[in-house]
Amino acid sequence: MVYSMSVSLDGYIVGPDGGFGWSVPDAEVFQFALDEVRGVGVHLLGRKLYETMVYWETADQDPTVDDKELEFADIWKRLPKLVFSRTLSAVQGNTRLASGSPAEEIGRLKADPGTGDIAIGGATLAAEVASLGLVDEYRVRVYPVLVGGGIPFFARGEQQVDLELLETRTFTSKVVFLRYRVARQQPVTAPARP
Repeated sequence: MVYSMSVSLDGYIVGPDGGFGWSVPDAEVFQFALDEVRGVGVHLLGRKLYETMVYWETADQDPTVDDKELEFADIWKRLPKLVFSRTLSAVQGNTRLASGSPAEEIGRLKADPGTGDIAIGGATLAAEVASLGLVDEYRVRVYPVLVGGGIPFFARGEQQVDLELLETRTFTSKVVFLRYRVARQQPVTAPARP
């Protein structure tokens, strides 16, 4: 289970006004995101992120879209998506509404021998999944901006989660990619008796 999104340096995915124009990727960061989504087998979304990303279902009809954006739209359209919402009654494309809780749906997905990562997006949904201990990796593209408030990337829960740094990368735009794995405690077993 991978949680990957863009975030401001002060930890928000959208600012206090609900805007996220500060996180529009340049060509290099967009290519990186494109490569990342290629490795996804199924994407879980909350309602707000679904409503933002539904644009990509018809982006190929937009005459201003460039070749890389068309490539992303093609991958996104084919990618199976699962939306968690209490208000939506229908979704578009290769998308279905979740019928169970996040824990139930994730359990089913992990039991299915699919290919690629299970990705999750949307701060509210990701916070719920993280509180259940189901996030395995955090992939964060940190933008050099302080937005001063808004929706935080990380849940403001009261639990400590130890992380292991797997990868870093700094782009020419000064965006920094950080990839962490959740450091899970191995169960302690008693030594065998002689």
